[in-house]
Amino acid sequence: MFSYDNIQKFNDTEIHMYKFIVDNGEKIPYMTIRELAEMMHVSTSTILRFCYKLDCNGYKEFKERLKKYLSNIKEMPPQNDLVELLDYFKRTNTNSFEQKIEQGADFIRKAETVIFIGGGSSGTLARYGARYFSNLGKFSIGLEDAYYPITKDMASPTVIIVLSVSGETKEIINLIDRFKANKCNILSITNQTNSTIAKMSDWNISYNMNIHKVNGGYNATTQVPVMFLIEALARRI
Repeated sequence: MFSYDNIQKFNDTEIHMYKFIVDNGEKIPYMTIRELAEMMHVSTSTILRFCYKLDCNGYKEFKERLKKYLSNIKEMPPQNDLVELLDYFKRTNTNSFEQKIEQGADFIRKAETVIFIGGGSSGTLARYGARYFSNLGKFSIGLEDAYYPITKDMASPTVIIVLSVSGETKEIINLIDRFKANKCNILSITNQTNSTIAKMSDWNISYNMNIHKVNGGYNATTQVPVMFLIEALARRI
């Protein structure tokens, strides 16, 4: 009923009406057109034009279609991936989560240099993290090359932010070891708390989402929590 194409055609008054109808949808099928007009502070003719714009012959058909539309929405259960993400975000709405983020942000505040590292899709997020931090005033670098040369005279203090779903990528572990040898603080965002990378880190936060493998073993575990955590850290420094 309220399709994307229809909503795009609404003017300012009709957008106001649309929002009111969505917020009060269960009451409207039992209201007269005059009652609705009074509540929305518009004329009955404006409501009729709105009905016609939605391909309804009049107010009566509009109410019937609205009732069916609301019924269909109620019967539409959220998909598994959405349920999983909603559950994750509920888990972050706690004092302990905020304290954990603040601990990580404190490492970053004290650093002169921030380097994000990751491989595969995590490497892409490493570039995103570096750009996002830089946008907010903290100069950062994103590395996808696990064999990048690490010099002994690195600027200090330096924070390394490691992104890894499995937390077990051998090349990334070796790179972390070289950074640790140069007295860098290691922060990590991993899917599992007990992974090798998590254990090697000075600070770790894990999002603990279900592992999904596709196309013969490629990791399709959601990375939405990683982007959220990157932005949460950046906004607190």
